[in-house]
Amino acid sequence: MRHLLSRTPAKMIGIILVICLFVISFILSIAFGQTPIAFHTVIEAFIHFDPDSTEHLIVTTTRFSRAVIASVIGASLAIAGALMQALTRNPLASPSIFGVNAGAVFFVVLAMAFFSVTSLTHYMWIAFLGAAIAAVMVYFLGSLGRDGLSPIKIVLAGAAITALFVSLTQALLVISEQNLEGALFWLAGSVAGRTMDMLKPILPFTAGGWLAAFILAHPVNILTSGEDIAKGLGQRIILVKTSMAVVIVFLAGGSVAIGGSIGFIGLVVPHIVRGLVGMDYRWIIPFCAFTGASLLLLADVAARFVIMPQEVPIGVMTAIIGTPFFIYIARRGFNRE
Repeated sequence: MRHLLSRTPAKMIGIILVICLFVISFILSIAFGQTPIAFHTVIEAFIHFDPDSTEHLIVTTTRFSRAVIASVIGASLAIAGALMQALTRNPLASPSIFGVNAGAVFFVVLAMAFFSVTSLTHYMWIAFLGAAIAAVMVYFLGSLGRDGLSPIKIVLAGAAITALFVSLTQALLVISEQNLEGALFWLAGSVAGRTMDMLKPILPFTAGGWLAAFILAHPVNILTSGEDIAKGLGQRIILVKTSMAVVIVFLAGGSVAIGGSIGFIGLVVPHIVRGLVGMDYRWIIPFCAFTGASLLLLADVAARFVIMPQEVPIGVMTAIIGTPFFIYIARRGFNRE
């Protein structure tokens, strides 16, 4: 797809527009829900907080933290997806499709079922471990054979590992149904009921992952131009690839630890962004961050109205958005844009 923002001034305007979209999405996430809250009331809740106002309490204690957490997860998954597509040179790559999310979820459920783990900090480290193990397994399986790693083989490996961990997770749910009943909504992907205290253990790793992604943007540009060219320019390819893999694990694992299994953000957003700004990762990374955050915020708002007064898990909403997009990309083949 030919990119639309071909020059730097246009890209600057574009980044301002996606920031505005993010701000609007953030406000909508706070204002809309089972209890509608006027926009001016949302602003008043932060400027002139009234502890006797029910609406002010809803804004400050529930919806603000929910919007912040959705923004963090959306940005993290979108950046992780962009880096994964660059690392594997595969337009179908994303943490959810390549088994990274499924691995993180399985290990968290395993810890809940057999070790009675309840601490979010423990969830975080376990999710990181599961994401890393899944990523290594996919890379190993995709590298088997004479031809080594290829886009088709790594997709098949990702599908196999995803199916494996999903099946194991379902088996755990059957075996320990009573112990894990409260985790079902979390497994489907959700930001409901999350608090800022739950975000604090995750934030240093996600923020570090964002910063590392920005730093890696130029080396990633060189890497995507071809390994021979990268070697000729003196790039340490193994170091760059390892750094990218670590950032992906931190961003995907941290997102699973707090939000559960939320898929397709890492697939959809990088494609949209590359259609706008081209292949320069110095622009792709920030665009992905704000676009991913906006998309997940809007999906969360939509999830509140589908079966109101109940909520659809946000992972279901992102799947509804992402599945047709995945089919579209798969039909186009594996040629890079």
